[in-house]
Amino acid sequence: MLHRRQMWGTLASLGIAIGIASGVQAAEPVAASNSTTQFRSIEQPLGLKVGVTLGGLTLIGLELWWFLFSKTKGQQAESIQGIQELTITVDGGYEPASVVVKAGQLVRLNFLRRDPNSCLEKVLLPDFHIVRELPLNQVTAVEFTPEKPGRYLFTCGMNMFRGVVEVQK
Repeated sequence: MLHRRQMWGTLASLGIAIGIASGVQAAEPVAASNSTTQFRSIEQPLGLKVGVTLGGLTLIGLELWWFLFSKTKGQQAESIQGIQELTITVDGGYEPASVVVKAGQLVRLNFLRRDPNSCLEKVLLPDFHIVRELPLNQVTAVEFTPEKPGRYLFTCGMNMFRGVVEVQK
């Protein structure tokens, strides 16, 4: 439900922004000497109308694709001697931001922080009660064993950058 509200709100904002950016006014009052209750329409060139319409439809299409269809697949962790291991690069976010692991096996996520942004100094896995400092240009291992299938979020210290651990059977 929240996604629908966000989508409709974004579409309404986009329509308002396009209207403001194009400087189009629906009507302009006629000179005061004629009558103050009369309006005359302002005729816009057909090319401008078509261009604004196509631009708006293109932006709407891109937005729908981005939020509904551009979901990236999670990267499967490699199992080495019974430990599921994957390296996550921390540089303006998490790469990969989606990790797929199996339930009931030890998981080791190796975070390599390249970004000096203070927001990315920590990684939090709240469902596993884990908080780790991530020193710059060093690998920090985070180990846990997910027992149940599901999607478990990991975030930076300020909850601005996010990733997900998808646990499967």
